[in-house]
Amino acid sequence: MRSLTRRSAILSVTALSTSFAYAKAQGTAFALIGDRHHNSDYIRISLGKTLEKDLGVPIDFTDEVELLNAEELEGYRLLIVFRDGGLQRDGYVNDFEAIQKIGHMDNSSNAGYVKAGTPKIISVPPLPKVESKNSSAWITAAQGKAVKDFVSAGGSALFYHNAGYISPNSDDFRDVFGGVRQGHPKIRPFNVKVVNKEHPITRGVNDFVVTDEQHFLDYQKDPKYLLLQSVNEDGLTHRDLGTSSAAGWAYDYGKGRVCYLAPGHLMTVLWNTEYEKIQQNAVRWLLRQI
Repeated sequence: MRSLTRRSAILSVTALSTSFAYAKAQGTAFALIGDRHHNSDYIRISLGKTLEKDLGVPIDFTDEVELLNAEELEGYRLLIVFRDGGLQRDGYVNDFEAIQKIGHMDNSSNAGYVKAGTPKIISVPPLPKVESKNSSAWITAAQGKAVKDFVSAGGSALFYHNAGYISPNSDDFRDVFGGVRQGHPKIRPFNVKVVNKEHPITRGVNDFVVTDEQHFLDYQKDPKYLLLQSVNEDGLTHRDLGTSSAAGWAYDYGKGRVCYLAPGHLMTVLWNTEYEKIQQNAVRWLLRQI
């Protein structure tokens, strides 16, 4: 599987064919992945199996948000975004406090954890004080425009799971994405129902059940583009948003195409066989192979 490096740091293979004959070709897809709550490794492994190995689509992965720009997107056919909209460059104050107070971290962050009952964390010299700060938005106006221009000009975009958390910070990104996050409850089982069985992405796919974060979204495009609906059959709600939410959609955008798929907090979700069909069909549709 590929790891993306700054293209500006890679010299031309043609100009330096002798010295850099081993340099890899650019992939078909550029994938911006990973954040505090979604470790890059499980995303890379999951998509590496479902899309790279099984489908044969080369993906260049990165977790450097600065690399989402017009220059880096040039030459790619597909943009994949599987991360949220925030950065906490100064550290995770809540994790520090949790370790000191109760001896463990919340492993829902996928950042690792210290089990209850283990010794108090000691550091010599002492750990620096981490000031409590909310995460800051990383997307800039130029980056939002780069995404919009990329898709409008004929590229395609596959958005996963928590990408709707980027939407509040960029009008251009939100317009391409098609909605905005409203929040989610803790991990719990729910049904994913196919509401349009005629679309190439969902044709032949059955409803399925996952244990995951049920993301609730304010979908802002035409209802005819909806593909999936998440439904908590146990009647569990999230705030005042009810038991169900739009969970997947797809549409043409300019000369390009867009698809969003909500499930994805755990590898077990991404490797659900019905969901793998949807992901693979989505990429084929986005690349105009079906």
